[in-house]
Amino acid sequence: MPSTRQPQLCLILMFLALIGSVPLLQAALELAAGARPQALEVFRQKPTAPNLRRYEHDLTEASRVAGWLRPWAQYVLFAGLGDGGGKTLVGRAGWLFYKPGVQGLTDRPAHGSHTVEEAAAAIVDFRDQLQARGLRLLIVPAPNKESIYPEYVTRRAAGLGAVPGAGTRALLQQLAAAGVEVADLFALFAAGKTNATAPLYLAQDSHWSPAGVELAAQLVARRITGRGWLQTGTTAYLCRPAPIERVGDLLDMLQLPRTLTRETVPCRQVVRADDGAPYRDEPGAEVLVLGDSFLRIYATDEPGAAGFSAHLARELKQPVLSLINDGGGATLVRQELCRRPQLLAGKKVVIWEFVERDLRLATEGWPRVSLPPPAHP
Repeated sequence: MPSTRQPQLCLILMFLALIGSVPLLQAALELAAGARPQALEVFRQKPTAPNLRRYEHDLTEASRVAGWLRPWAQYVLFAGLGDGGGKTLVGRAGWLFYKPGVQGLTDRPAHGSHTVEEAAAAIVDFRDQLQARGLRLLIVPAPNKESIYPEYVTRRAAGLGAVPGAGTRALLQQLAAAGVEVADLFALFAAGKTNATAPLYLAQDSHWSPAGVELAAQLVARRITGRGWLQTGTTAYLCRPAPIERVGDLLDMLQLPRTLTRETVPCRQVVRADDGAPYRDEPGAEVLVLGDSFLRIYATDEPGAAGFSAHLARELKQPVLSLINDGGGATLVRQELCRRPQLLAGKKVVIWEFVERDLRLATEGWPRVSLPPPAHP
Protein backbone atom coordinates (compact mmCIF):
# COMPACT_ATOMS: atom_id res chain seq x y z
CA MET A 1 0.00 0.00 0.00
CA PRO A 2 1.62 3.29 -1.04
CA SER A 3 2.41 5.69 1.75
CA THR A 4 0.53 8.98 1.94
CA ARG A 5 3.28 10.70 3.92
CA GLN A 6 5.34 11.66 0.88
CA PRO A 7 2.58 13.67 -0.90
CA GLN A 8 1.71 15.34 2.39
CA LEU A 9 5.35 16.26 2.95
CA CYS A 10 5.62 17.70 -0.55
CA LEU A 11 2.52 19.80 0.03
CA ILE A 12 3.89 21.11 3.33
CA LEU A 13 7.23 21.97 1.75
CA MET A 14 5.52 23.78 -1.13
CA PHE A 15 3.41 25.76 1.32
CA LEU A 16 6.46 26.73 3.40
CA ALA A 17 8.36 27.70 0.27
CA LEU A 18 5.49 29.93 -0.83
CA ILE A 19 5.36 31.65 2.56
CA GLY A 20 9.11 32.05 2.77
CA SER A 21 9.52 33.37 -0.77
CA VAL A 22 7.52 36.53 -0.12
CA PRO A 23 9.87 38.10 2.49
CA LEU A 24 12.95 36.88 0.62
CA LEU A 25 11.75 38.43 -2.63
CA GLN A 26 10.82 41.64 -0.82
CA ALA A 27 14.29 41.81 0.78
CA ALA A 28 15.92 41.22 -2.60
CA LEU A 29 13.92 44.08 -4.14
CA GLU A 30 14.87 46.44 -1.31
CA LEU A 31 18.57 45.52 -1.56
CA ALA A 32 18.49 46.02 -5.32
CA ALA A 33 17.09 49.52 -4.70
CA GLY A 34 19.92 50.26 -2.27
CA ALA A 35 17.68 50.24 0.81
CA ARG A 36 17.95 48.38 4.09
CA PRO A 37 15.51 45.41 4.24
CA GLN A 38 12.45 46.45 6.22
CA ALA A 39 12.39 43.08 7.97
CA LEU A 40 15.65 43.93 9.82
CA GLU A 41 14.07 46.94 11.52
CA VAL A 42 12.75 44.67 14.26
CA PHE A 43 16.30 44.40 15.62
CA ARG A 44 16.77 48.18 15.81
CA GLN A 45 14.18 48.88 18.51
CA LYS A 46 13.01 47.48 21.83
CA PRO A 47 10.55 44.57 21.44
CA THR A 48 7.66 46.36 23.18
CA ALA A 49 4.05 45.74 22.18
CA PRO A 50 3.62 49.19 20.52
CA ASN A 51 6.91 48.82 18.63
CA LEU A 52 5.99 45.36 17.41
CA ARG A 53 2.57 46.54 16.25
CA ARG A 54 4.17 49.47 14.44
CA TYR A 55 6.76 47.14 12.91
CA GLU A 56 4.02 44.80 11.66
CA HIS A 57 2.08 47.71 10.16
CA ASP A 58 5.17 49.20 8.47
CA LEU A 59 6.19 45.79 7.13
CA THR A 60 2.75 45.27 5.61
CA GLU A 61 2.62 48.72 4.06
CA ALA A 62 6.14 48.47 2.63
CA SER A 63 5.73 45.05 1.05
CA ARG A 64 5.76 45.52 -2.71
CA VAL A 65 5.23 41.79 -3.23
CA ALA A 66 2.19 41.71 -0.97
CA GLY A 67 0.88 44.86 -2.66
CA TRP A 68 1.07 43.11 -6.01
CA LEU A 69 -0.33 39.78 -4.81
CA ARG A 70 -3.12 41.10 -2.58
CA PRO A 71 -5.47 42.35 -5.34
CA TRP A 72 -5.15 39.09 -7.25
CA ALA A 73 -5.64 36.97 -4.13
CA GLN A 74 -8.75 39.00 -3.31
CA TYR A 75 -9.94 38.57 -6.88
CA VAL A 76 -9.64 34.79 -6.57
CA LEU A 77 -11.74 34.88 -3.38
CA PHE A 78 -14.25 37.24 -4.99
CA ALA A 79 -14.62 35.49 -8.35
CA GLY A 80 -14.24 31.93 -7.12
CA LEU A 81 -15.95 31.96 -3.72
CA GLY A 82 -18.15 35.06 -3.85
CA ASP A 83 -16.26 36.56 -0.91
CA GLY A 84 -16.73 40.33 -0.76
CA GLY A 85 -14.64 40.94 2.34
CA GLY A 86 -15.81 42.89 5.36
CA LYS A 87 -17.86 45.63 3.65
CA THR A 88 -19.05 44.25 0.31
CA LEU A 89 -21.83 41.71 -0.09
CA VAL A 90 -21.92 39.77 -3.35
CA GLY A 91 -25.50 39.59 -4.58
CA ARG A 92 -27.13 38.02 -7.60
CA ALA A 93 -26.43 38.68 -11.30
CA GLY A 94 -23.17 40.48 -10.56
CA TRP A 95 -24.72 43.06 -8.22
CA LEU A 96 -22.79 44.20 -5.13
CA PHE A 97 -24.14 45.76 -1.95
CA TYR A 98 -22.75 47.63 1.06
CA LYS A 99 -22.79 45.01 3.78
CA PRO A 100 -23.40 47.36 6.77
CA GLY A 101 -26.40 48.78 4.89
CA VAL A 102 -27.85 45.33 4.28
CA GLN A 103 -27.35 44.48 7.95
CA GLY A 104 -29.22 47.64 8.89
CA LEU A 105 -32.10 46.51 6.71
CA THR A 106 -32.29 43.03 8.21
CA ASP A 107 -31.14 43.44 11.83
CA ARG A 108 -33.45 44.44 14.63
CA PRO A 109 -32.68 47.83 16.20
CA ALA A 110 -30.54 47.56 19.32
CA HIS A 111 -32.43 47.69 22.61
CA GLY A 112 -32.73 51.24 23.87
CA SER A 113 -31.61 52.77 20.56
CA HIS A 114 -32.97 56.27 20.00
CA THR A 115 -31.51 56.84 16.56
CA VAL A 116 -34.85 57.38 14.82
CA GLU A 117 -36.12 59.70 17.54
CA GLU A 118 -32.85 61.66 17.53
CA ALA A 119 -32.91 61.95 13.74
CA ALA A 120 -36.53 63.11 13.72
CA ALA A 121 -35.85 65.67 16.45
CA ALA A 122 -32.78 67.00 14.61
CA ILE A 123 -34.71 67.31 11.35
CA VAL A 124 -37.70 69.05 12.96
CA ASP A 125 -35.37 71.44 14.79
CA PHE A 126 -33.55 72.26 11.55
CA ARG A 127 -36.89 72.82 9.80
CA ASP A 128 -37.99 75.20 12.54
CA GLN A 129 -34.74 77.19 12.39
CA LEU A 130 -35.06 77.62 8.63
CA GLN A 131 -38.74 78.45 8.94
CA ALA A 132 -37.87 81.25 11.38
CA ARG A 133 -35.73 82.71 8.58
CA GLY A 134 -38.56 82.44 6.08
CA LEU A 135 -37.07 79.39 4.34
CA ARG A 136 -38.73 76.13 3.32
CA LEU A 137 -37.12 72.73 3.94
CA LEU A 138 -37.60 69.58 1.84
CA ILE A 139 -36.13 66.32 3.15
CA VAL A 140 -34.86 63.81 0.56
CA PRO A 141 -33.78 60.49 2.09
CA ALA A 142 -31.83 58.61 -0.61
CA PRO A 143 -32.81 54.93 -0.38
CA ASN A 144 -30.19 52.29 0.17
CA LYS A 145 -29.59 50.28 -2.96
CA GLU A 146 -30.75 47.09 -1.22
CA SER A 147 -34.02 48.75 -0.20
CA ILE A 148 -34.94 49.26 -3.87
CA TYR A 149 -33.44 46.10 -5.33
CA PRO A 150 -33.78 43.44 -2.59
CA GLU A 151 -34.29 40.81 -5.30
CA TYR A 152 -30.63 41.17 -6.24
CA VAL A 153 -29.60 40.53 -2.64
CA THR A 154 -31.52 37.28 -2.32
CA ARG A 155 -33.78 35.21 -4.50
CA ARG A 156 -36.34 35.12 -1.70
CA ALA A 157 -37.06 38.85 -2.24
CA ALA A 158 -38.13 38.35 -5.85
CA GLY A 159 -41.32 40.25 -6.65
CA LEU A 160 -40.93 42.84 -3.90
CA GLY A 161 -41.02 46.54 -4.65
CA ALA A 162 -39.15 48.71 -2.17
CA VAL A 163 -38.24 47.44 1.29
CA PRO A 164 -37.10 50.35 3.47
CA GLY A 165 -35.80 49.38 6.90
CA ALA A 166 -37.97 49.53 10.00
CA GLY A 167 -36.10 52.62 11.19
CA THR A 168 -36.70 54.36 7.88
CA ARG A 169 -40.42 53.65 7.99
CA ALA A 170 -40.58 54.95 11.56
CA LEU A 171 -38.71 58.11 10.60
CA LEU A 172 -41.01 58.84 7.66
CA GLN A 173 -44.03 58.41 9.92
CA GLN A 174 -42.63 60.75 12.58
CA LEU A 175 -41.72 63.40 10.02
CA ALA A 176 -45.20 63.21 8.49
CA ALA A 177 -46.75 63.63 11.95
CA ALA A 178 -44.54 66.70 12.54
CA GLY A 179 -45.53 68.25 9.21
CA VAL A 180 -42.06 67.98 7.66
CA GLU A 181 -42.10 67.91 3.86
CA VAL A 182 -40.45 64.73 2.50
CA ALA A 183 -39.81 63.64 -1.07
CA ASP A 184 -40.60 59.91 -0.91
CA LEU A 185 -38.10 58.30 -3.26
CA PHE A 186 -38.95 54.83 -1.93
CA ALA A 187 -42.41 54.79 -3.50
CA LEU A 188 -41.13 56.56 -6.61
CA PHE A 189 -38.26 54.14 -7.18
CA ALA A 190 -40.37 51.06 -6.40
CA ALA A 191 -42.75 52.05 -9.18
CA GLY A 192 -40.08 53.46 -11.44
CA LYS A 193 -37.77 50.44 -11.46
CA THR A 194 -40.38 48.35 -13.28
CA ASN A 195 -40.78 50.97 -16.02
CA ALA A 196 -37.23 52.29 -16.26
CA THR A 197 -35.17 51.43 -19.32
CA ALA A 198 -32.06 51.24 -17.09
CA PRO A 199 -31.52 50.26 -13.43
CA LEU A 200 -31.85 53.07 -10.92
CA TYR A 201 -28.64 52.04 -9.12
CA LEU A 202 -25.21 50.97 -10.32
CA ALA A 203 -24.41 47.27 -10.20
CA GLN A 204 -20.91 47.68 -8.71
CA ASP A 205 -21.52 50.82 -6.64
CA SER A 206 -23.70 51.82 -3.69
CA HIS A 207 -24.99 54.98 -5.42
CA TRP A 208 -27.83 55.67 -7.78
CA SER A 209 -27.37 55.51 -11.53
CA PRO A 210 -27.93 58.42 -13.93
CA ALA A 211 -31.49 57.15 -14.38
CA GLY A 212 -32.04 57.29 -10.61
CA VAL A 213 -30.56 60.79 -10.42
CA GLU A 214 -32.91 62.14 -13.07
CA LEU A 215 -35.98 60.48 -11.58
CA ALA A 216 -35.20 61.92 -8.13
CA ALA A 217 -34.59 65.40 -9.56
CA GLN A 218 -37.93 65.35 -11.36
CA LEU A 219 -39.82 64.49 -8.16
CA VAL A 220 -38.05 67.15 -6.09
CA ALA A 221 -38.67 69.83 -8.73
CA ARG A 222 -42.37 68.91 -8.92
CA ARG A 223 -42.67 69.10 -5.13
CA ILE A 224 -41.03 72.53 -4.91
CA THR A 225 -43.03 74.13 -7.70
CA GLY A 226 -46.22 72.26 -6.82
CA ARG A 227 -46.14 73.65 -3.28
CA GLY A 228 -45.71 77.16 -4.66
CA TRP A 229 -42.34 77.58 -2.95
CA LEU A 230 -40.59 78.57 -6.15
CA GLN A 231 -41.50 79.71 -9.63
CA THR A 232 -39.94 78.00 -12.62
CA GLY A 233 -37.05 80.03 -14.00
CA THR A 234 -36.12 81.06 -17.52
CA THR A 235 -32.72 79.40 -18.01
CA ALA A 236 -33.00 76.61 -20.56
CA TYR A 237 -30.76 73.56 -20.18
CA LEU A 238 -30.20 70.58 -22.45
CA CYS A 239 -28.70 67.14 -21.90
CA ARG A 240 -25.91 65.61 -23.92
CA PRO A 241 -24.58 62.04 -23.65
CA ALA A 242 -21.42 61.80 -21.54
CA PRO A 243 -20.76 58.09 -20.88
CA ILE A 244 -17.93 57.31 -18.49
CA GLU A 245 -16.15 54.29 -17.07
CA ARG A 246 -15.79 54.19 -13.31
CA VAL A 247 -14.68 51.82 -10.59
CA GLY A 248 -17.62 51.22 -8.25
CA ASP A 249 -17.01 52.10 -4.61
CA LEU A 250 -18.00 48.58 -3.55
CA LEU A 251 -15.35 47.09 -5.81
CA ASP A 252 -12.88 49.74 -4.73
CA MET A 253 -13.26 48.48 -1.17
CA LEU A 254 -12.10 45.08 -2.37
CA GLN A 255 -8.94 46.54 -3.95
CA LEU A 256 -9.23 44.26 -6.96
CA PRO A 257 -6.94 44.67 -9.99
CA ARG A 258 -8.09 47.87 -11.68
CA THR A 259 -8.00 46.28 -15.13
CA LEU A 260 -10.92 44.07 -14.12
CA THR A 261 -13.23 46.50 -12.35
CA ARG A 262 -14.48 49.29 -14.61
CA GLU A 263 -18.19 49.77 -15.26
CA THR A 264 -19.67 51.78 -18.13
CA VAL A 265 -22.11 54.44 -16.86
CA PRO A 266 -24.39 56.23 -19.38
CA CYS A 267 -24.33 59.73 -17.86
CA ARG A 268 -26.16 62.71 -19.35
CA GLN A 269 -24.41 66.03 -18.83
CA VAL A 270 -26.49 69.18 -18.32
CA VAL A 271 -25.46 72.14 -20.49
CA ARG A 272 -26.87 75.58 -21.13
CA ALA A 273 -29.06 75.72 -24.22
CA ASP A 274 -27.71 79.10 -25.32
CA ASP A 275 -23.96 78.47 -25.36
CA GLY A 276 -23.50 74.76 -24.55
CA ALA A 277 -21.50 75.48 -21.38
CA PRO A 278 -21.68 72.73 -18.73
CA TYR A 279 -23.97 73.47 -15.78
CA ARG A 280 -22.47 75.41 -12.86
CA ASP A 281 -23.87 76.23 -9.41
CA GLU A 282 -24.66 79.88 -8.66
CA PRO A 283 -24.04 81.38 -5.18
CA GLY A 284 -27.02 83.69 -5.65
CA ALA A 285 -29.46 80.87 -6.43
CA GLU A 286 -32.78 80.62 -4.60
CA VAL A 287 -32.30 76.92 -3.79
CA LEU A 288 -29.60 75.44 -1.54
CA VAL A 289 -29.05 71.67 -1.77
CA LEU A 290 -27.33 69.93 1.16
CA GLY A 291 -26.16 66.35 0.90
CA ASP A 292 -23.53 63.66 0.72
CA SER A 293 -21.91 61.46 -1.92
CA PHE A 294 -25.28 60.99 -3.65
CA LEU A 295 -24.90 64.64 -4.67
CA ARG A 296 -21.19 64.33 -5.39
CA ILE A 297 -21.43 61.44 -7.85
CA TYR A 298 -21.38 62.64 -11.50
CA ALA A 299 -21.08 66.25 -10.25
CA THR A 300 -17.56 66.70 -8.89
CA ASP A 301 -16.84 63.17 -10.12
CA GLU A 302 -16.62 62.49 -13.84
CA PRO A 303 -18.13 63.63 -16.11
CA GLY A 304 -19.16 66.71 -14.11
CA ALA A 305 -22.41 68.67 -14.49
CA ALA A 306 -24.36 65.40 -14.52
CA GLY A 307 -25.30 64.99 -10.86
CA PHE A 308 -28.49 65.58 -8.91
CA SER A 309 -28.08 69.35 -8.59
CA ALA A 310 -27.48 69.81 -12.32
CA HIS A 311 -30.57 67.81 -13.26
CA LEU A 312 -32.63 69.59 -10.59
CA ALA A 313 -31.56 72.91 -12.10
CA ARG A 314 -32.61 71.67 -15.53
CA GLU A 315 -36.05 70.78 -14.18
CA LEU A 316 -36.41 74.12 -12.35
CA LYS A 317 -34.94 76.08 -15.28
CA GLN A 318 -32.66 77.93 -12.91
CA PRO A 319 -29.34 77.17 -11.20
CA VAL A 320 -29.07 76.01 -7.61
CA LEU A 321 -26.27 76.03 -5.02
CA SER A 322 -24.88 72.81 -3.52
CA LEU A 323 -23.11 72.11 -0.24
CA ILE A 324 -21.71 68.58 -0.21
CA ASN A 325 -19.99 66.67 2.58
CA ASP A 326 -19.01 63.24 1.31
CA GLY A 327 -20.21 60.78 3.94
CA GLY A 328 -21.55 63.50 6.23
CA GLY A 329 -25.03 64.19 4.92
CA ALA A 330 -26.62 63.59 8.32
CA THR A 331 -24.70 66.08 10.46
CA LEU A 332 -21.37 67.25 9.02
CA VAL A 333 -23.06 69.15 6.20
CA ARG A 334 -25.23 71.04 8.70
CA GLN A 335 -22.16 71.88 10.74
CA GLU A 336 -20.50 73.19 7.59
CA LEU A 337 -23.56 75.35 6.91
CA CYS A 338 -23.27 76.78 10.42
CA ARG A 339 -19.71 77.83 9.61
CA ARG A 340 -20.88 79.38 6.32
CA PRO A 341 -24.31 80.87 7.08
CA GLN A 342 -23.86 83.36 4.25
CA LEU A 343 -24.87 80.52 1.91
CA LEU A 344 -28.45 81.03 3.09
CA ALA A 345 -28.54 84.62 1.81
CA GLY A 346 -31.22 85.05 -0.83
CA LYS A 347 -32.46 81.47 -0.50
CA LYS A 348 -36.11 80.43 -0.50
CA VAL A 349 -35.80 76.64 -0.33
CA VAL A 350 -33.32 74.27 1.32
CA ILE A 351 -33.20 70.66 0.14
CA TRP A 352 -31.53 68.24 2.54
CA GLU A 353 -30.50 64.85 1.11
CA PHE A 354 -28.98 62.07 3.20
CA VAL A 355 -28.62 58.36 2.54
CA GLU A 356 -30.94 55.97 4.35
CA ARG A 357 -28.13 54.01 6.05
CA ASP A 358 -27.09 57.14 7.96
CA LEU A 359 -29.96 56.49 10.33
CA ARG A 360 -27.66 53.89 11.88
CA LEU A 361 -24.22 54.72 10.54
CA ALA A 362 -24.01 58.52 10.59
CA THR A 363 -20.45 59.60 11.42
CA GLU A 364 -21.46 62.09 14.11
CA GLY A 365 -24.89 60.70 14.99
CA TRP A 366 -27.88 63.06 14.82
CA PRO A 367 -27.28 66.00 17.19
CA ARG A 368 -29.20 69.21 16.86
CA VAL A 369 -27.10 71.87 15.17
CA SER A 370 -27.94 75.51 15.86
CA LEU A 371 -27.57 77.98 13.03
CA PRO A 372 -26.09 81.35 13.96
CA PRO A 373 -28.63 84.18 14.19
CA PRO A 374 -29.24 85.90 10.85
CA ALA A 375 -27.24 89.02 10.24
CA HIS A 376 -29.25 92.23 10.46
CA PRO A 377 -29.40 94.29 7.27
